[in-house]
Amino acid sequence: MKNAFYAQSGGVTAVINASACAVIETARQYPGQIGKVYAGRNGIVGALLEDLIDTSQESDEAIAALRHTPGGAFGSCRYKLKGLEENKAQYERLIEVFRAHNIGYFFYNGGGDSADTCHKISQLSETMGFPIQAIHIPKTVDNDLPITDNCPGFGSAAKYVAISTLEGTLDVASMAATSTKVFVFEVMGRHAGWIAAAGGLASPEDCPIPVVILFPEIPFKQDEFLDKVKSVVEKEGHCCVVVSEGVKNPDGKFLADAGYRDAFGHTQLGGVAPVLARMIHGELGFRCHWAVADYLQRSARHIASRTDAEQAYAVGKAAVEMALAGANAVMPAIIRASDDPYRWEIGQAPLDQVANVEKRMPKAFISREGYGITEECRRYLVPLIEGEDYPPYSRGIPNYIRLKNRPVAKILKTPFRL
Repeated sequence: MKNAFYAQSGGVTAVINASACAVIETARQYPGQIGKVYAGRNGIVGALLEDLIDTSQESDEAIAALRHTPGGAFGSCRYKLKGLEENKAQYERLIEVFRAHNIGYFFYNGGGDSADTCHKISQLSETMGFPIQAIHIPKTVDNDLPITDNCPGFGSAAKYVAISTLEGTLDVASMAATSTKVFVFEVMGRHAGWIAAAGGLASPEDCPIPVVILFPEIPFKQDEFLDKVKSVVEKEGHCCVVVSEGVKNPDGKFLADAGYRDAFGHTQLGGVAPVLARMIHGELGFRCHWAVADYLQRSARHIASRTDAEQAYAVGKAAVEMALAGANAVMPAIIRASDDPYRWEIGQAPLDQVANVEKRMPKAFISREGYGITEECRRYLVPLIEGEDYPPYSRGIPNYIRLKNRPVAKILKTPFRL
C-alpha cells in the first residue's frame, strides 16, 4: 500500500485549503488503498528537501476546519522544476524521497506552472523506472487554466473585487462634489483580465455605476483612456477605474514593470494604480485615490463564494478518486452544464493539454469599446460568485485553523541543495 504526497504551489487562495481538506478526508476513507498522506512543507521544495509533514497527526476536526481557512496550510512556493535533461539531479532526488517514504501518489495543487511540474513528475515512471501517479489539482485566482470552465480560487477573488468595486465607488460618489472624483483599483491578472472583469459585476444594468475596466488583453492607449475617464466624470461626477496589474502599452511593455523577475521567470510587476492616478491627476486635474487589492483579494475567506468553496473541495476529492482508479497525468476539470440554473460536474483533462497553456479573456466577453464587460461575460461570471460560505466566528473574528504540521522523520542521509 502506497502513501500519498500533497503539496501547494504558487499564490494561495481563499479556498485552496478546501482542496487540501478534500484530499486528506477522501484518502482517509480508503485506509486499505492509501496509507498516510504526507504534505510537502512549502510545496515541491518539501519533497526535494525531504521536509514532509505527517497529516495523520492531525485530528479529523482539524482537517475539516481547513475547508474554511484561507492561506496555504502547509506552505506554498514559487519553484519550477527544470526539464529532466537540464537538471536530472532534481528528479533523482524526488525518486529517492518518494521511494524512501513509499510514496506512490502525487497531488500538486496549483496553477499553470504547477501543472507543468506535475506533468514532468508523471513521466518519472516512464523515464526513470519509478511508478508514481501524478494528479494536478487546479487552483488559481487568475482563472487562466485551459479546459476547465473556471479555476477554484477565482470565484472568491472575483466576489471580493466585485464587492470592493461597488463599495469603493459608492464612497467616491459621496465625496466627488468637493474632493476625490476618481478611484483607481488595481487587481491581479498578469496576462488575463478575468479578475478585472469581475469589477463589471458591480454595475448591473438595473443599477449601473460608472466603472472603467482596463484588461491585459486590450493594449493601453493613454489618450483614449483619458478621454474615457474625462467623459465619464463629466457625465456622472465621478468614476472608478478597475485595472489589471498586467495592462501593457501598445509596444507590449507592462505599465507597471518593476524591472526584475520572480522564481518562475515572470516579470515582477509593481503598482500600476499609482501610475494611472498620477496620469489622471496630471493630465485631467481630477483628484484621485488608489488602492492595490494584492493579497486581500485572494485571502478574503470571510466573504468567499459558496460555489468556489464547493468546487475547490470537489476537485480535491476527485483527484484522489482518479488516482485510485489508476489515472495519471490528469487534472480534475470543472465542466459547466448550464448557466441558468447553474449546473456543473467534474471531468478529466490530460496534463499535456493543460501545462504551459494560458486561457485569456474571450473577445466576446469584452465590450466593443474595450472598457467593460458584455452580457455574455456577466452570464459566465455571476454563478461563480454566488452564494456565501461564511467561516465560524468567535468574538467577531473568523475561527481559522493552524495545523501542528509535525515533521516526518528523515530517512535519507544526504541533504539536498536547491
